[in-house]
Amino acid sequence: MVTRLSNFFLRTLREDPAEAEVVGHRLLLRAGYIRRQAAGIFAWLPLGLRVKARIERVVREEMAAAGAQEVHFPALMPREAYAATGRWDEYGDLLFRLQDRKGGDYLLAPTHEEAFTLLVKDLYSSYKDLPLTIYQIQDKYRDEARPRAGLLRGREFTMKDAYSFDSSDSGLEVSYQAQRDAYERIFQRLGLEYVIVQADAGAMGGSRSEEFLHPTPIGEDTFVRSDGGYTANVEAYTTTAPAAVGWDGVPEATVFDSPDTPTISTLVAHSNEVLDREVSAADTLKNVVLALTHLDGSRELVVVGIPGDREVDEKRAEVAFAPAEVEQATDADFERNPLLVRGYIGPWSPTGPILGEESATGIRYLVDPRVADGTQWITGANVDQKHVHTVVAGRDFTADGVVEIADVRAGDPAPDGSGPVTLARGMEIGHVFQLGRKYADALGLKVLDENGKLVTVTMGSYGIGITRILAIIAELNNDDKGLIWPASVAPFDVHVVAAGRDQAAFTLAEDVSAQLEAAGFDVLYDDRPKVSPGVKFGDAELVGVPRVLVVGRGAADGQVELWDRRTGEREALPVDEAVRALISAR
Repeated sequence: MVTRLSNFFLRTLREDPAEAEVVGHRLLLRAGYIRRQAAGIFAWLPLGLRVKARIERVVREEMAAAGAQEVHFPALMPREAYAATGRWDEYGDLLFRLQDRKGGDYLLAPTHEEAFTLLVKDLYSSYKDLPLTIYQIQDKYRDEARPRAGLLRGREFTMKDAYSFDSSDSGLEVSYQAQRDAYERIFQRLGLEYVIVQADAGAMGGSRSEEFLHPTPIGEDTFVRSDGGYTANVEAYTTTAPAAVGWDGVPEATVFDSPDTPTISTLVAHSNEVLDREVSAADTLKNVVLALTHLDGSRELVVVGIPGDREVDEKRAEVAFAPAEVEQATDADFERNPLLVRGYIGPWSPTGPILGEESATGIRYLVDPRVADGTQWITGANVDQKHVHTVVAGRDFTADGVVEIADVRAGDPAPDGSGPVTLARGMEIGHVFQLGRKYADALGLKVLDENGKLVTVTMGSYGIGITRILAIIAELNNDDKGLIWPASVAPFDVHVVAAGRDQAAFTLAEDVSAQLEAAGFDVLYDDRPKVSPGVKFGDAELVGVPRVLVVGRGAADGQVELWDRRTGEREALPVDEAVRALISAR
């Protein structure tokens, strides 16, 4: 049935909404696709639902081609399964938690690994039932601290999440590759550029993890890539550590006065004045004090030594210390730990480590991979107004561990030896994980193998952000007048506009809309009788259906104008030719 604009639930806006941060968000609001309900929460209007459904159709078709079957879980889930896997606590403040009238704990699911695992456990018991891949398209809920950019980072969003179940690791490899290939086909059909990068699994757990990122300046993820083919997001990048070297003949560590040098820049300037060699920030060891809040609520301080020419990358620190929350130590933390001499902290002290501790401060001490045995540093002496030079890792101090929290920079070596990396921004549009047996172990998902022995099932998890993809497509496909949807996801195939003031235009527009509908097109017909052509054209440009057929002054002669929003081309044609042109271009 032809959709008539005269009774279609649509109201376009002429002014930009104040809350819109990016172009795509602004146009989705102005064109009547979504409406804001609260920060990060949106209502979907008919136009928005149509685009969303078309994206979902592409996903469903490719999931079916990859052998996955669709199911659907509730968003409201009980606590028990998430407590069994530890994620009731691990997710922390990201979870929307609630209680029913009887005091039972529930959550609005941020993801559904537990539900899928328990469903298969309930129904399957033999290796003969496997492999299995099932998926759903469902709304997810995460209490984001800073929702931003409309649909790009919201508190409620739609995801496709698929899960594979295999009785062996080799089977998981096959299932994983099938989903990975399906993702490539999905993004190609949607016209989205993507880069596949190594990623951190985060709270999802598991081993192999890859993200599909769409390169965009407004992306919230930073990724690295080399000319030799290495790609990873910065959280998953691993630093190439220098080889350990000996220290025979290296002078002893020497304390020197360094008044008013609490920062790396002041320390470098002073060192170049008092030492008999040229010093750069890379020669210094910066010691950062972080506070970790663990799942049980306990607070722990750690000191991390990183080269002085590097800064702490907050995302890398979050990953390195997950599931603990990470923040800079506070004034109160320093007051409770008098051995921490702010601005002059180091791993070595002229008086040695305190009794029973390896660390000179009595606090767990970690280092960047570049702080390899034999490397020499200028660093704090744990005495106010004093630093120490020629401090040698492995000789003068031993770290409690290695941690990756320093920033990644263009020119850093790719860990696979494929050359220096460059940095770019991207937006995550898909993520595939080899979960392994984490959830199956926690929830007791086992099947009988060929020998009648119980084996734990191994799993994969595969997510695509449906609403995020929609927002990215809107961000990529627009001009100064409005949206310009790709044909594969546009809310309608053709937008027919009756632009004349006499009845002939409406009669012909009605007839051509019926012809197009009979030919299999999804048609939006602007039949509004008392709306000016200028307003109708403005709405057509804003709504963004890629093919517009205008019936105006030439209606009496059977002439129409075919308008391609993607190229801007307009062509006057007899109505029959216009219909044939649309059919042949489909």
